[in-house]
This record gives sequence, C-alpha cells and structure tokens, in this order.
Amino acid sequence: MAKDCGIHGKHKRHKLFLRLLATFLSLVVVLLLAVLIVWLVLRPTKPMFYLQDFSLLQFNLTHGDAALLTSVLQVTLSSRNPNGRIGIYYDRLDACAAYKGQQFTAATFLPPGYLGHNDVAVWSPYLYGTAVPLAPYLADALSQDESAGYLLLYVRVDGRLRWKVGSWISGHYRLQANCPAFLIVDSGKSQSDAPAPIIRFQQNTACSVVV
Repeated sequence: MAKDCGIHGKHKRHKLFLRLLATFLSLVVVLLLAVLIVWLVLRPTKPMFYLQDFSLLQFNLTHGDAALLTSVLQVTLSSRNPNGRIGIYYDRLDACAAYKGQQFTAATFLPPGYLGHNDVAVWSPYLYGTAVPLAPYLADALSQDESAGYLLLYVRVDGRLRWKVGSWISGHYRLQANCPAFLIVDSGKSQSDAPAPIIRFQQNTACSVVV
C-alpha cells in the first residue's frame, strides 16, 4: 500500500508539472500574438531625414608633406516622424561631414529631443575640421572634382533613439543617416572681387536612414 501511494504521488506531481508547462507555453504564445498584432497595427516606420541647406564657409586644401584639409560648414538638417501612433525619443545625435568615405570634420552634437506623431525637428549646426590629413588619393580626387566644377560631399548623422507607444518606451536603437550634398563649383569671383570659388548647394536632399 505504501508503495502504491508513492507511485500515485509521483503521477500527481507529473500531471501538475505538465499543466504548469502548458499554462506557461500558452501565456508565451498569447504574448507573442499580442506583440505581433500591435506591430501589424502600428507598423513603425523609421524616421525621415533631409538636408535642407549646405554652406561651405571655408574649404582649404593644402599640399605639402601631407595633404591637409581645413573646413567650416553650416548645414540645416530636418527630421520628421512619419508614424501616426508612435513617438520617437532622440537621446543622442552627432553630425559630421565626409568625402568619399573619409570624415573630415569633428562630430558636432545635435540637441536631443522628442518627436511626436508626424512632428518635425530642425537643426542648423556648424561643422569644423582643422588641418585634417587626407590620403594622397583623396586629395588628388578632391582637387580633380573642384577643377571639374562639381563636388559631392556627405553629411552623416549618428545617434540613438527609442520608440514610444502610449506609456511604453522601448530600449535604445542605433540610428544612422547619410545625406548627399551635390555642390556646383564656380571659379568666378565673389562679390568682393576676390578670386575665391563660389560653391552652391543645388537642392533639398532626402537622406538614407538605417535603424
């Protein structure tokens, strides 16, 4: 009789374990379905970035033992949250300029903030680079582009964001935006009659964004 009671007790514990396991799996499935339904309903879309203005205030390439580029730029960037039900927290944003993959200005901090549904934020930072060494092939390519009358530079934005749905806020996601700036180089004279190149930004440009 004692032996039978032991077997019966083990059987009851086994049935209880199976019930608990089935309950846990059911909860996991329900939670995953809820997340999937919310995702399909909200359909979060990555933010949109635009390069609205690009001014080269200084852009001097000196040749010597090493090619050095000194530059001062002012750019106007905007970002729009295209989501109708999802807010975006920008916790950190840095902007810099690059030529053919090489960064030639220091990273400039952009003020963080929150973008509500369909909101727009605008920044107009200055980007500085002092005696930044360029690889010889990049210096040659830059000189050739200026002589040809055009210049393609990029403004890059790197940062971290969080999504907000109702009172729920996600973890951090990395944000990268790459904005092309196509410039026309005019070797004519400036208004002060000094023989300096005039560089004009052609048009408002959409940026590629990766989150």
